[in-house]
Amino acid sequence: MDMNEHILVIDDDQKLNALLKEYLGRSGFRVATVDNPSEGIEHLGREEPDLVILDVMLPGTDGFEICKEIRKKWSIPVIMLTARGDVMDRIVGLELGADDYLPKPFEPRELAARIKSVLRRHARLPAGRFRMGSLEIDLETHGVSLAGVPLSLTAMEFELLALLAKHRGKILSRDRIMDALRGMDWSAFDRSVDVLVSRLRQKLNDDPRNPKWILTVRHSGYKMIDNKDET
Repeated sequence: MDMNEHILVIDDDQKLNALLKEYLGRSGFRVATVDNPSEGIEHLGREEPDLVILDVMLPGTDGFEICKEIRKKWSIPVIMLTARGDVMDRIVGLELGADDYLPKPFEPRELAARIKSVLRRHARLPAGRFRMGSLEIDLETHGVSLAGVPLSLTAMEFELLALLAKHRGKILSRDRIMDALRGMDWSAFDRSVDVLVSRLRQKLNDDPRNPKWILTVRHSGYKMIDNKDET
């Protein structure tokens, strides 16, 4: 992993921004900080960073709305920060496409470790390509298309899809998925894997009651349907 990745921090706490810029800079990252959402979106448009650190509580709007706006245009990793430790906040963040979630206050060292883990997940998949009917997955470019239409997936969504595809036809337990996608704070709540699967299904237009791609195996986990003839 190149330790010169560009990190964008969107947080209205200027003291925290200065602390993170100094600490993460010493850790080898190039850090830009903004204290309002509109500047953050403008920065994303000018030079796409490698990862965004996004506070939930922002002036004029909230991080959830900004996360949705980011996901409309970019698939870069997002780590959300919150002063509220509520489980539902974390679930909402994941449902909107966040790759990880860290409650305030936190140790800068832990945030740096989370950043490195998320960036490794985003870049570590081996080269290769899967094609299952109308679904194509390119492990080298992280590209996914359905019936020829490109899909925009987060790093975590892509890695889950690749994991299921590589083991298609086999049941993967939630524990197996959590172990394979290690690096995220899964212990924070039990629904993490289910939320991630739900997000991926939405991107694939997959109805869990009549699935084409991802089947829920009750009390066991999930499996990718080996659907080679789907069109």
